[in-house]
Amino acid sequence: MKVIVSVFNNLFTDQRVEKVCKTLTEKGGYNIELIGNDWGGSPEMDRPYPFCRLHLQSRILRYAYVEFQWKLYRKLLQAADKNSILLSNDLDTLLPNYMVSRKLDIPLVFDSHEIFTEMPSLNGRFTQKIWRSLESFTVPKLKYMMAASESYADWFQRTYDIARPVVVQNFPESRPSPQDHNNPNSTKVIMYQGVINPFRGLDKIIPAMANIEAELWIAGDGPKKKEYLDLVQALNLQDKVRFLGKLVPDKLREVTRLADAGLSIEENQGLSYFYSMPNKVSDYIQARIPVIVSDFPEMRKVVDNFGVGEKIGNYDELAEKINLVLANGKPFYEGPLNKAAAEFCWEMEEPRILELFEKVTAGNF
Repeated sequence: MKVIVSVFNNLFTDQRVEKVCKTLTEKGGYNIELIGNDWGGSPEMDRPYPFCRLHLQSRILRYAYVEFQWKLYRKLLQAADKNSILLSNDLDTLLPNYMVSRKLDIPLVFDSHEIFTEMPSLNGRFTQKIWRSLESFTVPKLKYMMAASESYADWFQRTYDIARPVVVQNFPESRPSPQDHNNPNSTKVIMYQGVINPFRGLDKIIPAMANIEAELWIAGDGPKKKEYLDLVQALNLQDKVRFLGKLVPDKLREVTRLADAGLSIEENQGLSYFYSMPNKVSDYIQARIPVIVSDFPEMRKVVDNFGVGEKIGNYDELAEKINLVLANGKPFYEGPLNKAAAEFCWEMEEPRILELFEKVTAGNF
């Protein structure tokens, strides 16, 4: 049985798609074919299954989306046969997958990593109406669906009156507690990992560093990087804020475990952020570092149920909560972090994927 997986990115840093493919290959026995695109480059990549990147000539994102839809449709028609399952990742791949699924009468699984139509980049724009029309046309017709957080699943069920999607959270593979976990840093380190986008709280934490005796390490890249570099310069905080750039996953894990606390302090700029369980939260937990998070539903549950850090209701208390976590120190959180790490790992999510695809196979072949 072949599973044709498609996603709108260059595949290299999409750890969720990589983990899903690995699970389906190694534990499900499926043959995988992975399709992405060269938006953002074509870095060298080694995978134990065939993959390709569709070339996009468009340099403007909205045109790239349109170009990708058409090219993906043609590619799926070439790749699929009667023994294929289609796996569409996010709304920006769904229409071609839906059309090919109907045309060839083969099953489609939709994996929603976010609530695409509620992303801050779309809020209030005309394109949001287009994506919402596509979402409302396709989602109610889907038989098989996954979502990346409990709140996402609830939202899709409530909004479109559908069966609740299977929840598969994007947790990292489990890792043992680092041997040097409790060795104190001479200078405390606060970690932010992820895209340097608007509404991630970076414009709030950088000024707050004036009142925090620590360094801020920012691992990632994105459209706001230049602006935040200038902000650091303007506030004369060069000795307290370090931009590490975009790190490959192994290097990122190595750096993260050295930190004393991890940040996930998104702003409430749409339901996709508000209902998210950001990847970095579980990455911090696997690295056994305490967290400071926004008081949003999924992140709130992590802090309230496991006691692995602090949550902030507003940015005025950001420095206070960070200083509290740093003062407590990593040994204070060791037990709660170990318990959380045993829960927030990919191994706990895999059975849900395998059960879903067994259901798809049994019901269609």
